Amino acid sequence: MIPSLDAEIFECEGGSAIDDIIYTAEATVTGGRRGGHGETSDGNLRVELEPPGLGGSATNPEQLFAVGYAACFASAVGSQARRRKVDAGEVTVASTISLIRLADGFTLSAQLNVTLPSIEDPTVAVEIVRSAHSICPYSRATRGNIDVSFTANGHRL
Repeated sequence: MIPSLDAEIFECEGGSAIDDIIYTAEATVTGGRRGGHGETSDGNLRVELEPPGLGGSATNPEQLFAVGYAACFASAVGSQARRRKVDAGEVTVASTISLIRLADGFTLSAQLNVTLPSIEDPTVAVEIVRSAHSICPYSRATRGNIDVSFTANGHRL
């Protein structure tokens, strides 16, 4: 475990200041999204997989992506608030990941609704969320690939 991982990742802007890999996650899935099983190499995450909408107790890749993006984005928001010397409170990110059928396959879209409970000024909240979007690794990975939209304390970006 890297205790200062959030600070290391999110205090750095511009994309080129960190040239070293600081963490690599490894996972293996057997059987795919229909009746499959996924597990991380350290055994900390074990999931049964099913396609969305089947109503079973298994999860699906879209849910896993929603949790990962929300967790990463909340850390980025906290970092950007600290950078501005603003107390954002306990940031909450409610993420919605949609699986969309296209004529030639599938794609995803993301909606992140961010609550910064200690920030009353909507302009400040929007600026922090916009800044977090510029540094969050999930935002960088999705930029230009899927539609991503945000709200900050209920205000659309």
